[in-house]
Amino acid sequence: MNERSSAPLLSIRDLKVAFDAGKTSRQVLHGVSLDIHPGETLAIVGESGSGKSTTASAIVNLLPGTGHVTGGSITLEGRELTDLSIAQMEAVRGREIGYVPQDPMSNLNPVWSIGFQVKEAIRANGIASGRKEVEQRAIEVLKQAGLSDAERRLHQFPHQFSGGMRQRALIGIGLAADPKLLIADEPTSALDVTVQRVILDHMASLTRERGTSVLLITHDLGLAAERADTIVVMNQGEIVESGPSREILENPQHPYTQRLVAAAPSLASKRIQARVEDRGILHESDLSAPATVKVTELVKEYKIRQGGFRSEQFRAVDGVSFEIPRGKTLALVGESGSGKSTVAKMLLKLEEPTSGTIEIDGVNSGGLSSREAFALRRRMQPVFQDPYGSLDPLRNIGSCIAEPLDIHKVGDKASRRARVAELLDQVSLPQEVASRYPNELSGGQRQRVAIARALALKPDILVLDEAVSALDVLVQAQILQLLAELQGELGLTYLFITHDLAVVRVAADLVCVMERGKVVEQGTVDEIFAEPSQEYTRRLLDAIPGATLSLGGK
Repeated sequence: MNERSSAPLLSIRDLKVAFDAGKTSRQVLHGVSLDIHPGETLAIVGESGSGKSTTASAIVNLLPGTGHVTGGSITLEGRELTDLSIAQMEAVRGREIGYVPQDPMSNLNPVWSIGFQVKEAIRANGIASGRKEVEQRAIEVLKQAGLSDAERRLHQFPHQFSGGMRQRALIGIGLAADPKLLIADEPTSALDVTVQRVILDHMASLTRERGTSVLLITHDLGLAAERADTIVVMNQGEIVESGPSREILENPQHPYTQRLVAAAPSLASKRIQARVEDRGILHESDLSAPATVKVTELVKEYKIRQGGFRSEQFRAVDGVSFEIPRGKTLALVGESGSGKSTVAKMLLKLEEPTSGTIEIDGVNSGGLSSREAFALRRRMQPVFQDPYGSLDPLRNIGSCIAEPLDIHKVGDKASRRARVAELLDQVSLPQEVASRYPNELSGGQRQRVAIARALALKPDILVLDEAVSALDVLVQAQILQLLAELQGELGLTYLFITHDLAVVRVAADLVCVMERGKVVEQGTVDEIFAEPSQEYTRRLLDAIPGATLSLGGK
């Protein structure tokens, strides 16, 4: 742990924030106070909507919508930030306080290349001026953020990056000016564990070498315990507990903190068992059921533009084969860019394979007519990695959830409204959310809406692409339990794509490990976790944050 200097770098006292709605005002922060000292890493943890991101946004005066500070003080090295003009605050952002926002797709401009956006941040912060110097610094920034092929990636656009790669670009931008304080709002929620370690190690080196402080907003308790000196636990806009990280997580005092710790998955956790009233445990370990999904020698190649008229062939998926028995869950794991999401897109017929076959209940999906493919999509629904990008910003939440019912002409308006209300209950969202819009929800709330929409048609197969990565541990536990209950009750089959191996431990029956487009290892979860045969799999397991910690006595 870092030694604290006597004076804090950042000091927040009795901070109050409210959002206006017409003539009414709703207070969301109720007197938050905390200190961050030079070289210290402080993590704020709590469930979605607890006020973590609002606190971070208030520090840099980037509160969304009608949000504004109604009371309290925020000082940086003794300088009051709440009194600064817009121009003065712009001079502080980037140079003195770096900011890594939570949602990479909505914070990168889709019509500008990644390189242009990194260079723009470098010029704006006065880090470099000459064209060559700016380009070299941009390449260096992306390499520091974990993109080894940064020279090639500079010319690509956000849609050509995986979710993890987009997040790395944002982290690079946040670190570009070597700020005194880095605010990182869920900086690694979209990253696989090995790249997560690279990024967090880089943040730790900044803390040590340059005295940079880090304010880490996270729902990952293992990450908080491993990386932070101090943990602050927030609930409903208030701090309920704070102290040294290990002390908080190994011996939580407040009932809310105890619930958070108890809900956190770990490698010691057991597979969630689905229970339905009067029917006992339905989720059994028998994996001899016939395959609902069978993938054989699947290949997908893309042409990657190199600038001008040049392009090169890139094989994203290379001879992938696996089977998912009816009513079971197969987890597809691997680093960002390993081909996991591309497999999911081909299974959903959003991409056509270059070669290989996908069979659903013995029928080759490659030979289906348009009508047959439409019918298949009713049986097979996705939950994508990026909830903001998959929800229409112009539709309210109720309309987003009901969209599949409209498309497939299921029920009338009244029955669809009733189904939306039922789905909101299932994913632990209040009924009034139906009239709100995606930009009014937190990242975790948006992900719950995406899950509700996927369940609307009561499908046979769910393809879950990082479906719980944006959720806090309490809601994550509820969603995983819900998925297990639905699977046990309805016999659903899941393809679960994730970088979180602790979640795989509790949510999957089978695991398939991918590296650079190929399957390097597959088997039951117990087999792979107990005795991984590949060095790559062992690295993935070793890189899990908090794997060696005993959270709450687990």
